[in-house]
Amino acid sequence: MASQSFEGRWGVTVHHPSGDFPSWFEITGSTGQFVGRFGSARKAASVTSTEDGFEFILPKQYEGRTSDMVLKGHRTDTGLAGTYLDDQEQWVEWTAIAEPTLPANETPVFGDGIELVGSDLSNWHARSADMANNWSIIPAGLDNATVGTDLVSNEKFSDFKLIAEYRYPSGSNSGIYLRGRYEFQVVDDHGDAPHVGGSGAIYGFLAPTKNAILPPGEWNTAEITLLGRWITVVLNGTTIIDQQEIPGITGGALDVNEGELGPIFVQGDHGPVTYRRLTVYPVQ
Repeated sequence: MASQSFEGRWGVTVHHPSGDFPSWFEITGSTGQFVGRFGSARKAASVTSTEDGFEFILPKQYEGRTSDMVLKGHRTDTGLAGTYLDDQEQWVEWTAIAEPTLPANETPVFGDGIELVGSDLSNWHARSADMANNWSIIPAGLDNATVGTDLVSNEKFSDFKLIAEYRYPSGSNSGIYLRGRYEFQVVDDHGDAPHVGGSGAIYGFLAPTKNAILPPGEWNTAEITLLGRWITVVLNGTTIIDQQEIPGITGGALDVNEGELGPIFVQGDHGPVTYRRLTVYPVQ
């Protein structure tokens, strides 16, 4: 069984030769789960510990690896640290901090709405300078014409209610990242059974109770309330997630600093999408 000293949820920064990126894992007894740079949470095949540290064995997911992923860690003065076997089967260092609790505000009062979809892109900046920026303002709203960079709001938020109106063509995929860390899934799966990777899910963690998405080309309305790490989602008039806790950051997050303010960002690296409304009502 994993040592009690390693149990909990951990925000991880991987110090990769290509640049740092965020990750996350949780240890509970002899079990665990892990979120990598991309993809969804996956269960550990095993978690073992010694007096000096612990070891995760994780099945591959979207990576091009041929072997299981191995992650080794130990306690430090500020949290945890260790190494993991990356896609190229090279050992890479990481450090981790304990995830903050972030309790929900029981009596939130929401302020005036801040509309992020304006007459130009001045509310936003591109996430990656290495990818094409295919976002623009068209008569229908904020539009991503084809696969390219994500778009990140300049303004950052704590607790809020977000009203999002969006549509996409057949076969497309996007997402709305809340505080830049938790992905609300936007994907063409009308008629499919709800699951943790489906429409309205908090990707990899929280499945909606119902798939309430409309067919491609139709406008959807999502009302997303995030208080601490507790979330409620109403999609097209149906409550599909009701005051559930988000365990940690999802794949593709900007950082692991969950106790800090964070932006809204819309995913552009999967496919075309149009947002005609992204209105944030911050808690006062």
